[in-house]
Amino acid sequence: MFIREEDVFDPDEMLGLYDSVGWEGYTADVDRLCRGLRNSHLVITARDDAGTLLGLARTISDDEHICYVQDVVVDPAQHRRGVGRALVEELMRRYSHCRFLLLSTDHESSPEGERNHAFYRSLGFLSYAEKEMAGFGLPRNRPDLRGTTT
Repeated sequence: MFIREEDVFDPDEMLGLYDSVGWEGYTADVDRLCRGLRNSHLVITARDDAGTLLGLARTISDDEHICYVQDVVVDPAQHRRGVGRALVEELMRRYSHCRFLLLSTDHESSPEGERNHAFYRSLGFLSYAEKEMAGFGLPRNRPDLRGTTT
């Protein structure tokens, strides 16, 4: 397996990866998914020796103070083989100079959240509460106000 930075994304390949984990919010519009990847600060992939995509991680960052890990996506057939760990460890190395390395994941009460929390904790991540921080977000479904004026 090798990890590398990428900035060109094959729509079918990206659709296959994100679809494998059931992230319909991304797969509903593959062109939008690829635009989002291109607009990210960094996208790294994990591939096998034949070049097959095993997983992907991407960030949004000012590359000075903060890095937000937007996605860590690993094909379920590759789970528990070190792919996700290699991707996140590369991000931790790459952004070690930033004050904050943050991410969001599902609530621990969900099956995916329980697994994700254990995974991130194994890498040294703490919850916002443990870091004496709070996180906030707007509701998922809200109107698109681009193009309107105030």
